Amino acid sequence: MKTENVRTRFAPSPTGYMHIGNLRTALFTYLIAKKYNGKFILRIEDTDQGRYVEGATEVIYDTLRKCGLNWDEGPDIGGPVGPYVQSERMSIFKEYAEKLVESGHAYYCFCTKERMEELHKEQAEKGISPTYDRHCRNLSKEETDKLLAAGTPYVIRQKIPLEGVTTFHDELYGDITVENKELDDQILIKADGMPTYNFANVVDDHLMGITHVVRGNEYLSSAPKYNLLYEAFGWEVPCYIHVEHIMRDAQHKLSKRYGDAYFGDFVEKGFTIPAILNYIALLGWAPKGENEIYSLDELVQEFDISGLSKSPAIFDPVKMTAINAEYIRRMTHDEFKAQAMPYIKQTVKRDDIDFDILVRTLQPRTELFTDIPQKVDFIDAIPEYSDELYFNKKMKTTPGTSLEALKIVLPVLESVDDWKEEKIHEALFAEIEKRGVKNGWMLWPIRVALSGKELTPGGGIELAAIIGKNETIARIKAAITKLS
Repeated sequence: MKTENVRTRFAPSPTGYMHIGNLRTALFTYLIAKKYNGKFILRIEDTDQGRYVEGATEVIYDTLRKCGLNWDEGPDIGGPVGPYVQSERMSIFKEYAEKLVESGHAYYCFCTKERMEELHKEQAEKGISPTYDRHCRNLSKEETDKLLAAGTPYVIRQKIPLEGVTTFHDELYGDITVENKELDDQILIKADGMPTYNFANVVDDHLMGITHVVRGNEYLSSAPKYNLLYEAFGWEVPCYIHVEHIMRDAQHKLSKRYGDAYFGDFVEKGFTIPAILNYIALLGWAPKGENEIYSLDELVQEFDISGLSKSPAIFDPVKMTAINAEYIRRMTHDEFKAQAMPYIKQTVKRDDIDFDILVRTLQPRTELFTDIPQKVDFIDAIPEYSDELYFNKKMKTTPGTSLEALKIVLPVLESVDDWKEEKIHEALFAEIEKRGVKNGWMLWPIRVALSGKELTPGGGIELAAIIGKNETIARIKAAITKLS
């Protein structure tokens, strides 16, 4: 594979939000460029105006920037081979299509929409895949010129050889050979003068000096036609890397319906952007070692296309969540606090609590930031809860033993003047030692009394330090009343 003067491109269509599959293509494309000190080019392919979505180009920019996939050339920053928006390159495509007509590698097709519909209907009735019957392929120059002079609408089609084979090389799949008779005379320039994707991407990739093309393997069937175009122009064929799909399971692709199709879906679910990028890198690519946690810079160093798989990548939300939790654990206290506070404030409106302790206790217990509001919703007001919560087999507690423990705890906590976590810990453990009871026998009832929950960010001591002395005493008194 070529490793010098590498130029890769990410060429999305502005048709909506960034799909995870597209983002993975952008990531792999970026990694190849940076691995070999090459250039990463962003090109916007907006020739399909029927699918164009207002604002989608800005979404592409924003997503790539948030992920750190900064491009070296592109529509917004320019470069030596612009413009980088396909709709601004229209005259280029028509010019090159006409060159193919002149060289005998393409031809004008004047078939009407009605004729094509009738042809495809007949083919369908015979069980034949819809294809062009090459009706206009052998029109004489005189016939063609006459129709052009009359202003007859036309498309320009590629003239595929009728015999022989075409072989192309893919870095994952190796050499693939197809019989030319199996290939359709695809449209290069549509009736409205716009190029098809299959033509425009070849012309642009050559003119922009693209050396490596990463795309989904659904384009494998089109690669022979691309090769024939490169050969017709006498251009060098880039390295092809066709990657497999990302699947929700063995039968289904990711979909918006399940909230697992778009980058923004995962951000909204509370995933960190570095974790999202890290996980999608592992979808269809296996690093050589055992490590699976990588920064973007580390991915650049580690990435190798030999690790790409020819099997569909199954999206595993459990593994992605585990990777996200690891990223959260590796944050500094201040980094986690900055990202966690907006989620904390969704349910905590009080300002008189110890946020530093709350953040410290939350961090090792947080897998997704969106889990935080429910974890801390007891701080402002304790929820309704059942006495059954005081039953804990492991701690050997019951509502009865809990009532006993809370009556012991109340005067101990009331006597703590310097309300700090270490002082609360010191006072409670002195009482535990004095009475010769298990830690959980006394601490579990405190946790329940202060939170009304089984799972909390921290134990009873931390909760007391977080919510403050007055609230702690009030909740323990309320719990004693409830259990009495």
